[in-house]
Formats: sequence, structure tokens, C-alpha cells
Amino acid sequence: MSKPAYFIIDVKIHNYEAIKPYAEKVANTYEAFGGKLIVYGAKAEPLEGKIPEGQIVILQFDNIEQARAWHDSDEYQAIIGYRQAASEGNAYLVEGIAS
Repeated sequence: MSKPAYFIIDVKIHNYEAIKPYAEKVANTYEAFGGKLIVYGAKAEPLEGKIPEGQIVILQFDNIEQARAWHDSDEYQAIIGYRQAASEGNAYLVEGIAS
């Protein structure tokens, strides 16, 4: 059984103009690896601990290998600098539970 994987980021954008090249191209990069956008910019309701400082984005992949291959791909690495320069945040790859 394959375990799904998730790319989760809490991202606080400082420069919306500078992040546009990333925003315009990122979907093509993850879709090529079977990734699906399942959460975008959602507000988080804190129940315990600290509230995220930015927007929450979650991408779902069929498995951790596909998620890592997307993140390490030449296509994604070519645009990640736009996001990193225009924002700050915390990003994670998380393996899910086999269904």
C-alpha cells in the first residue's frame, strides 16, 4: 500500500509583486509529479499553540518519493528562489497513512 505525502508550508509573503513569477509557474511544476493543491491560503483556527504567521498551503502527492522528486526537480528549483526572496515560512514534507 502506498502512503500519500504532503508538502505543507506556512508562508508569510512580504512582497506580492516579487512572488508573481513563482505563483504563475508553481502549479505546472507540482502537477507534473501528480501533486494536487488541497489547501491554499486558508486561515487557521488555533486550538492549541501558536497560530501560523502566514498562509497555509498543502499539496498532496501519491507518495513521499514523488513529493521529494517534485521539490528537487529542476523545474521547481528554478522558481523556488522567487518565493524565498519574497516571503518567509516553514515548509515540510510529511508522509501520510496508507489507505
